[in-house]
Amino acid sequence: MALSCSASMGVWPENATKRKLYSKLREALRIWESIPMPVAYRQERRFFRYNHVMAKFFALIPAAGSGSRMGNELPKQYLPLAGRPMIYHALRTLCDSPRIAGVFVVLAPGDSEWSSYDWSEFSGKLVVFDCGGAARAESILNGLKAAPGASAIGADDWVLVHDAARPCLSAAQLDKLIDELADDAVGGLLAVPVADTLKRGDTGSRVERTESRVGLWQAQTPQMFRYQLLVDALSRVGGAAMTDDAGAVEALGLHPRLVLSDAHNLKVTYPQDLALAELILRERKPQ
Repeated sequence: MALSCSASMGVWPENATKRKLYSKLREALRIWESIPMPVAYRQERRFFRYNHVMAKFFALIPAAGSGSRMGNELPKQYLPLAGRPMIYHALRTLCDSPRIAGVFVVLAPGDSEWSSYDWSEFSGKLVVFDCGGAARAESILNGLKAAPGASAIGADDWVLVHDAARPCLSAAQLDKLIDELADDAVGGLLAVPVADTLKRGDTGSRVERTESRVGLWQAQTPQMFRYQLLVDALSRVGGAAMTDDAGAVEALGLHPRLVLSDAHNLKVTYPQDLALAELILRERKPQ
């Protein structure tokens, strides 16, 4: 009978010898946890205590923003795209995946637009919260705190945070992210290496210098981290200055993994992006 490395699992050996070994293992873990260590060191080495077989995958989409750069009164997540509101396309990819146990959407309080659409095809997995905050990170943290009351999410389960404005996420990209991070000590994100030449400008819109793009990546979503780690990270750093979840995890001294994606997983930020996203969606074969 294999020994469990997690004292919280409640799996006890069958005979006296195994019970003794198990007791020593628990004591060793207790002593290890009591040794003062940097947060980053402890977090990156505690992953062996997770039960990877039992860990579940959840997705969370913050959708409380206004999308002001689109120049439209309708919040960006509801803009029509390929015959559906934009957020529908990300929801479909996430809800259709057999690996995703549940999908949380965090709306702004008083959002009346959501209810004007039919979301019944996602009813088996979709949970909606109306606790969005003033900033993206605040909406995510509020949604994470609400999740245990509406699902069986646990501290060691994975949460994939995805932008509502990235409607072109494919099933293949989603599977690649999960495959490469399921046994990772920290977690990570989809990203693409920077291809364009980068210029730093001054206050007069003149080139100050050319920046090296060596080692630079453009972050995408989903960004995938353990539930409790993500709650801790967002709680400690605050939300106002954080533009992505990986940044909050980095602030703890951890190093998320970069998982190679491609430009099809674009973020719709400006009106001209809608046409490109629609082209990608219409040319993609049914998933």
